[in-house]
Amino acid sequence: MHSNVTLKEKKEDFFNMGKYEIIGEKIPNLPWEDRPKGSSDIVWRYSKNPIIKRNQIKRANSIFNSAVVTFNGKFAGVFRVDDKARSMNLHAGFSDDGINWVIEEEPINFIQQTRDPLISEYKYDPRVTFIEDRYYITWCNGYHGPTIGVGYTFDFKEFYQLENAFLPYNRNGVLFPRKINGKYAMLSRPSDRGHTPFGDIFYSESPDMIHWGCHRFVMSAGLTGWQSLKIGAGPTPIETSEGWLLIYHGVLLSCNGYVYSFSAALLDLEKPWKVKYRARSYLLSPQEYYECVGDVPNVAFPCAALCDAETGRLAIYYGGADTVVALAFAYVDEIIDFLKEDGVKYE
Repeated sequence: MHSNVTLKEKKEDFFNMGKYEIIGEKIPNLPWEDRPKGSSDIVWRYSKNPIIKRNQIKRANSIFNSAVVTFNGKFAGVFRVDDKARSMNLHAGFSDDGINWVIEEEPINFIQQTRDPLISEYKYDPRVTFIEDRYYITWCNGYHGPTIGVGYTFDFKEFYQLENAFLPYNRNGVLFPRKINGKYAMLSRPSDRGHTPFGDIFYSESPDMIHWGCHRFVMSAGLTGWQSLKIGAGPTPIETSEGWLLIYHGVLLSCNGYVYSFSAALLDLEKPWKVKYRARSYLLSPQEYYECVGDVPNVAFPCAALCDAETGRLAIYYGGADTVVALAFAYVDEIIDFLKEDGVKYE
């Protein structure tokens, strides 16, 4: 069951097995592995990572930076597949347990619901968010440079493409799972044509998922070293009694190139452009072989998170070294406590 109400509107949708209340769905079959014995890590890796290897389908050079959701009691997703011609595209996938995946060999063929057919030179780094009655997909869409493509599906068989949300250049378009003050809401990161040696997070809203405006600054890069160059929103934000829990990535420019890690922030529920807490330290950085070695070394890039609102368990899907998909686990309570203890508090 999916919920599209606020904490204030429907108290019976609260789940309070832990310290903080979470609104969302019960996922009794959430993929999960307990924290390793002796570990104090707030976010810990799945012991059998990577869960999706680079050549899992015939045409793939690599599969990474992908988004998954619950679907009909199981799991479905939209996966970034760079093929052997090094074209970037999106493929649907399905899983019974959220760990073992069957990915479609052919890319998604979007049915365009646009004024004129849109150029799509490439599609990559999708996010998927259930809102009201359908699954919305956002991705980095090549339209004379990178911008935010928007589409939706009801069944992960037929997919529809809407107008691009913004002018080029933009990346990391991430929708909130419900309307805020009556409007659809999205985080994004304005960029440039290339690898973008800058990047701050902004908030935008829309009455119809087509026309976007009322842009607001959220937060900038540079607070601490691991996020000093640029930042970007990751998975769909999670609604809690303390605010929207946002997992986001940050980038450090080292003498050996970019290093992508991720951590968290808490945003105000009704004014999500207002940051309540933001982490000083990362929660996970590229340290394992599959994060450090690949087509782009030293990358841990989160695009999806499944949260069981009853237990507060969190399964985070992230790309490793722009090559494979990996999985990590956490508890929402512990991340919020981490933010309050380690993070910067904003008035």
